Amino acid sequence: MTVSTKKDHKLAKIFLSGTAAMQDLPLYSNLKKSAKEVLEVSGMPTLKNEEYKYTAISKRISDQLTRFGTPSSIDNLQKEIQGQQELFQLDQGYTLVCNNGIVDAHLSKIDPQLFQLQTLNELSKEKATQIGAIEKNEFDPFTALNSLCFRDGIRIDIPDGKIIEKPLLLVNFVRPDENGACIHPRVFIQVGKNAQLTLIEQTIYLGDDPVFVNSVSEWKVGQNAHVRSYKLQDGHKKNLEVSNTRSEVQQDASFTSIVLSLEGGMIRNNLSLDLNASNCEGNMYGLYLLNGKTHVDNHTNVDHKKPHSESNELYKGILADQSRGVFNGKIFVRQDAQKTNAFQQNNNILLSEDATVNTKPQLEIWADDVKCSHGCTTGQLDEEALFYLRARGIGKDAAKALLLHAFAGEVLDQLKEEGFKEYCEKVVHARLGGHY
Repeated sequence: MTVSTKKDHKLAKIFLSGTAAMQDLPLYSNLKKSAKEVLEVSGMPTLKNEEYKYTAISKRISDQLTRFGTPSSIDNLQKEIQGQQELFQLDQGYTLVCNNGIVDAHLSKIDPQLFQLQTLNELSKEKATQIGAIEKNEFDPFTALNSLCFRDGIRIDIPDGKIIEKPLLLVNFVRPDENGACIHPRVFIQVGKNAQLTLIEQTIYLGDDPVFVNSVSEWKVGQNAHVRSYKLQDGHKKNLEVSNTRSEVQQDASFTSIVLSLEGGMIRNNLSLDLNASNCEGNMYGLYLLNGKTHVDNHTNVDHKKPHSESNELYKGILADQSRGVFNGKIFVRQDAQKTNAFQQNNNILLSEDATVNTKPQLEIWADDVKCSHGCTTGQLDEEALFYLRARGIGKDAAKALLLHAFAGEVLDQLKEEGFKEYCEKVVHARLGGHY
C-alpha cells in the first residue's frame, strides 16, 4: 500500500497537467487512463512508502525535470556515435539508436530477417494491447508515470526458432533541451519459442545538465527461449534514473540479467522475474561501484509459480566517500512450486566510514519441498589479505585494487560476450584505479 503526502500528490499533479498538451495516442488511451487513475490515488512515492523508504527520488525531481525533452538532431547523433566507436563495435552485432527514448531508424542497424522491429505507434491494435500487460501500472508509481507520459517506444519480436548469435546493442542518447529534461523510454520484447537473444543496454548522457530518465521494459520469454540482458549505467552526478523491468518466463526458458551501476546522481532499478512454468530459470547479477554522493537502489523480485524452477541472485557493492547503496531482494515460492531451488546473496565492501548500505534479502515460501537460501554481508577489505599482498612487495594501492577486482570479478565473470566483458572490465578497472 502506498502512503502518500501532500508533496507527492503535488508532484503527480504537475506531471498530470503536463501531459494535457501532449499528442493523443488512441492506441494507448486505456493504458494512459489507467495510469492517470493510479497516480491520482497514490501520488509519487516518498520515504513514507515502504518500497522507497531509503530512496527519496521524488524530492530530487525539480520543476525542470517534469518537462519533456525532445529528440536531438540526426547530425548531432551521428557525431556522438563516432565518439562512442568502442561501444558500437562490440562483437560487430546489431544496434538500435534512440534520441531521448525515440528510436532513430536511420542510425540503427537491424537484420529484418531476424528481428521484427516496430515503434509503438506503428503497432496493430492487438499488439498494442500487450503493452502494459506485463509491467502493470499498479505495480509501481514510476511505471504508471511512464505509461502516462511516453510518446512512442520500441517493440521487438524474435520469431520462433531464431538464434540471434550476435548481441543487440540498444543505446539511448539523452540530451536535455530548452523544453525540459524528462525522458520516458518504453520497450517491449517478445522472444519466441526456441529463440535466443542477448541485449546490451546503455544510456549515453550528453553533457552534465540535470536529466530524469524513467524507463519501462517488458519481456515475454517463450517456451525454451533463452535471454541474456546486460545493462551498463555510467552517467553523471546530476542524472536521475528509474528503471522498471519485468520478464514473464515460460517453460524450459531462462532469463539472465546483469546490471552494472557505476555512476549517477540517484538510480533506482526495479527488476522482476515471473517464473510462470516448470523447468524455467532466472538469474540476476549486479555490481555497483559508488563514490561521491552517488545513490543506487536495487529492488529485485523473483516469483516461482510452478515446480522444478531455479533462480540465482548475486549483487555486490563497493562504496566510497558518502555514497549509498540499497538492496532489497524478494523471492516468492508459491504452493505449487515444489522442487524449487532459489538462492540470493548481497555482499558489500565499505571503503569509507561515511558510506552507507541498507540491505534486506527476503524469502516467502509456501511450498515444503524446496532448497532456498539468502544472506548478506557488509564489511571492509580483508586486512589479512591486504597484509599478505603487501608482504610480497605489492604497494598498498595496488594491493587494494587487486582485492577489489577479485571481489567484483565474480559478477563480471557472468558476462559471456567477450567484447562487452572486456569493455566493462576496462571501465571497472579505470574506476577502481582512479577513485579507490
